[in-house]
Amino acid sequence: MTDHVALNSAASDPAVPRLTSLSHGGGCGCKIAPGVLSDLLKRSVPLPVFPDLLVGTETADDAAVYRLNDEQAIIATTDFFMPIVDDPYDFGRIAATNALSDVYAMGGKPILALALVGMPINVLPHDVIAAILRGGEDVCKEAGIPVAGGHSIDSVEPIYGLAALGVVHPQRIKRNADARAGDVLVLGKPLGVGVLSAALKKNQLDDAGYAAMIANTTKLNRPGTDLAALPGVHALTDVTGFGLLGHTLELARGAGLSAHLRYADLPWLTGVEAFAAAGVITGASGRNWASYAESISLDAGLPAIAQALLTDPQTSGGLLVSCAPDSVDEVLAIFRADGFDRAVVIGEMRDGAPRVEVA
Repeated sequence: MTDHVALNSAASDPAVPRLTSLSHGGGCGCKIAPGVLSDLLKRSVPLPVFPDLLVGTETADDAAVYRLNDEQAIIATTDFFMPIVDDPYDFGRIAATNALSDVYAMGGKPILALALVGMPINVLPHDVIAAILRGGEDVCKEAGIPVAGGHSIDSVEPIYGLAALGVVHPQRIKRNADARAGDVLVLGKPLGVGVLSAALKKNQLDDAGYAAMIANTTKLNRPGTDLAALPGVHALTDVTGFGLLGHTLELARGAGLSAHLRYADLPWLTGVEAFAAAGVITGASGRNWASYAESISLDAGLPAIAQALLTDPQTSGGLLVSCAPDSVDEVLAIFRADGFDRAVVIGEMRDGAPRVEVA
């Protein structure tokens, strides 16, 4: 803990620039807008058929999965972004937690990580950069895995993340495309990280709000491993940069179903709704809406801030579970056992054209 305090004191030196001032975006709000990404992927050359590639790019899933044998498959993913906070240690923790989430979202267990590091080496003191790396290492230690190497470059903007590997039984893979009509949707974490990060940039977020944001974004989505063992859990994903609407729409499109969300049941981090009502939102929220608005129906009676909140980019957000109705209690029990006290049912999947309806 002493090392952490010393590193933070160096980062608070007025001569050291704020991490967020060095980047044009932060956290999962850095993601390329889903509409632009879709257009880019359409231009890619189709992959040849690899029988053991169980999950590739075809369903916009969270990670690639490759079968090694009848009992084991390897999960491979990578995630990195620019700072969402100014504290270097917290930035490292958030980025690492977010990267490992994709392994859990496939139903797997992480086994190994490699660090991806891009830093303005002549702008940031070395102890600040070291604090970022320490944050990532500590999260990986909590997950029970090593950071076994990586790659670094001298970059104009600070960038940090992980390439993560995990393992899963081939029969326990949980894709985001296997939801079934009648499934119930359960969300593991409260929403609003993008709004709170915008408030932080405007110096409007108090200590309690910051602590809540850090607690949310550094909580490992470990329940995904146990959820994958439940036959009644049909699909899993995590809610990140495309917002709740974007990632729910991926579930709907993958399964060829309609998703229905109940706005009144959505969990929010404290203060998020008030900030949004005051106009404190991210630019990524508008880009998200522009990318998929044609597939969304919002009830006319929803609050004026609903669109901004539902498209709010979530950095290291919660798992979104599509499960049979008779599995809901067991799903919630798994979340509660790992301290996810605000996991809640938010909607269901129905027959119909792939879209998301919010009432």
